[in-house]
Amino acid sequence: MFKYAEFQFYIFSRGLHYQIRQPQGKLVRVLSGQIWDVVVDVRRRSPTFGKWVGATLSGEDKRMVWVPVGFAHGFLVLSDSADVLYKTTDFYAPEHERCVLWNDPALGIEWPLAGEPIVSGNDRAGKRLGEAELFD
Repeated sequence: MFKYAEFQFYIFSRGLHYQIRQPQGKLVRVLSGQIWDVVVDVRRRSPTFGKWVGATLSGEDKRMVWVPVGFAHGFLVLSDSADVLYKTTDFYAPEHERCVLWNDPALGIEWPLAGEPIVSGNDRAGKRLGEAELFD
């Protein structure tokens, strides 16, 4: 069963989010606009721990990204605004949400941006990968 969440973003960048309990798999699609979408493995025992992949998603190309349980997800809005749709495998549980800093040097994510992005207070308060509560 999938749960639905639709967001309209006027912010520029989003931290790398996941839920440590009641974890979610996410199917991510952009309805309008364009984003640089990033997925990071946050499973300590995984051979790909701390590795990331990124892809451009837009309302025009209708491509989607699957974010499995145990992975953090974040994005950068590349257009003036973007409508992003998530289908999730479980409900949002804010008390279990965790955030890794989008610009943690340990991850080395190559964000396609010039200058400093606009980031929410919650996302600025994210933790570095080495300090975050992660999956085993």
